[in-house]
Amino acid sequence: MDIEPLLKALAAALSGEGPAVEIAADGSFAPIPPGELGLPAGSETDIAAVVRTSGSTGTPKRTMLSVDALAASSVGTAMALRGEGQWLLALPVHYVAGLQVLVRSLFAGTRPWSMDLSGGFTAEAFTAAALELTDTVRYTSLVPTQLTRLLSNPSAATLTVLRRFNAILLGGAPASPVLLEAARAAGVNVVTTYGMSETCGGCVYDGVPLDGVELALRDGRVRLGGPVLATGYLGDPALTAAAFTESDDGVRWYETGDLGELDGAGRLRVLGRVDDVIISGGLKISAAAVADGLHRVQGVREAFVGPVDSVEWGQQVAAMVVGTCSREELWAGAAAVLEPHLVPKTVVFVSELPVLATGKPDRTAILALLADAAAAGS
Repeated sequence: MDIEPLLKALAAALSGEGPAVEIAADGSFAPIPPGELGLPAGSETDIAAVVRTSGSTGTPKRTMLSVDALAASSVGTAMALRGEGQWLLALPVHYVAGLQVLVRSLFAGTRPWSMDLSGGFTAEAFTAAALELTDTVRYTSLVPTQLTRLLSNPSAATLTVLRRFNAILLGGAPASPVLLEAARAAGVNVVTTYGMSETCGGCVYDGVPLDGVELALRDGRVRLGGPVLATGYLGDPALTAAAFTESDDGVRWYETGDLGELDGAGRLRVLGRVDDVIISGGLKISAAAVADGLHRVQGVREAFVGPVDSVEWGQQVAAMVVGTCSREELWAGAAAVLEPHLVPKTVVFVSELPVLATGKPDRTAILALLADAAAAGS
C-alpha cells in the first residue's frame, strides 16, 4: 500500500497541525474532528490517532492515543533499542504495532518502507522489502507466527536480511521458548515485547518496562501505568472509567487481562490471560504452560491451547497444532514433558493456524474448530 498519505496525516496530527486520524482495516483513514472525540471541555489533550484493539478476545474497542503518549512510547523504544533507525512495516497499519512503525519513523525523521501484504505475509515478500532498506540501523516488528514462517526452511537471502536488523520486536502473542531459541541459533536479534493498544503497543521489552512505564501485579494480574497509556475509548466513557484508574499518588493505571509474575531479576513473565485458565475436574490449568510444553515436542512448529466443554470434567484441554509429527507422536512427546492432566485430549492438526489481520491467532475461530473436533471425538 502507499503509506505516503497516511504518513502526512499522522505527521500533521502529531505536530498539532491536523486532526486525529482513524485507520480502517483496508488501510484507508479518516480525520476525526476534536469535537467528536468526547474529551472534557477545556481539555489540553491532543489526540493523534484512534486505533482498534485486535479483537482477539472480544469486540474491538476504539482506543484514543494522544500525542504525548505516542511521544513517550517512541522515546522509550529508542532508549531501549539504544538508537533510532529505519523501520520496515510488516504489519497492518490499522493495528497499534503497525501504526507505531510509522509513528516511530516520524519522530526519528527516518523513512519507513512497507512490504507488500496483498498476497499475505510470505518470506519472499518480506525478504524483498527488507532488501530495500537503506539505513545502516534497521528495525521491524513481527508477531510470532510471522517469525515462525520466516525461520521455517528459510532461504539464505531471508536469513541474511533477518540478521541485518539491529532488532526485531516480537509481540502481539506469546512467543514460545523454542521459537526464541531458533532465532538466537540463527543469529537473529529478537526483542520480546508486551503491551496492547491501551499502552501504545509494546511497553515492556524483554520483561523490563520502558523508561517511565510503571509495572505492578495485583492478585497476579498485570497492571501498567505511566505516560504511554491511552486517553480512553472513543464513544465509551463507562468502559474507559472501568479500564483506566488513578491511584492516590496520581499515577494512571490500566489493568490488563493477563496474569504475570516477576522473576528473581524483577523481569515480567506473562503467564497467559486470566480467561485462558482451563478448569478441568476442579484443577486449574494454564493454557500457556501447556502450549510451552507442546512446543518442546519434536515436530511441533506452532501450538494453540484452549478449553473445550466436557460433560464429565467441565472443561478439557484441547490443542491446534502445526507440525510434522503424528497424533501418537504428539501425545507421547507431550506425556514426556507435561503432567498427565495437562496433555490435550483433543488435537487438531492444521497446515497454518487461523489468524487475524494482525497475524495473531484467531482465538474465536480456533476455539470453534476445537469444539467441533471435541464433539466429533477427535
